[in-house]
Amino acid sequence: MTDSRLSTVGDVTRRRRECEKCTRRFTTYERVEEILPLVVKKDDRREPFERAKLLAGLQRACQKRGVAMSELEAIVDAVERELIDSGEKEVDAALIGEKVMPLLRAKDEVAYVRFASVYRSFRDLEEFRAELEKIARDRPASEPPPLTPSRPAAAVPVRTPDLAKDQPQ
Repeated sequence: MTDSRLSTVGDVTRRRRECEKCTRRFTTYERVEEILPLVVKKDDRREPFERAKLLAGLQRACQKRGVAMSELEAIVDAVERELIDSGEKEVDAALIGEKVMPLLRAKDEVAYVRFASVYRSFRDLEEFRAELEKIARDRPASEPPPLTPSRPAAAVPVRTPDLAKDQPQ
């Protein structure tokens, strides 16, 4: 006996089964195995695409930026889906970075620049400055720059000498 149901997302089939010999019931989960391309690194090494590595890179770029983990996972999902749909056997690591950057830029421009600095390997400050100027130029004139959360400066206690204590009585 088998009872099948799709998950809420539709990517996993949950089946409740019953063993014909012992009549015990158990659950299996079936997922279509997607074939992802090999990633070709700068030094021509090839390694399997690892979702966790891409997500870790995004997390580093978004550190202290307030981008939700669900938004980062959505970026990885979109890139992963695009790689699967392409049907390619191999893909350059730089191409993966180029697919990620516009999605990340839409979420947070500072995180985008951090991520781009790694993927594009800026050689000097001028390349970095050119990228920042491009971002500023591409932003619509009506759109103000995003505000970063600011914290009030903490009050620092100032120690003043107790002059009365040092005076002779």
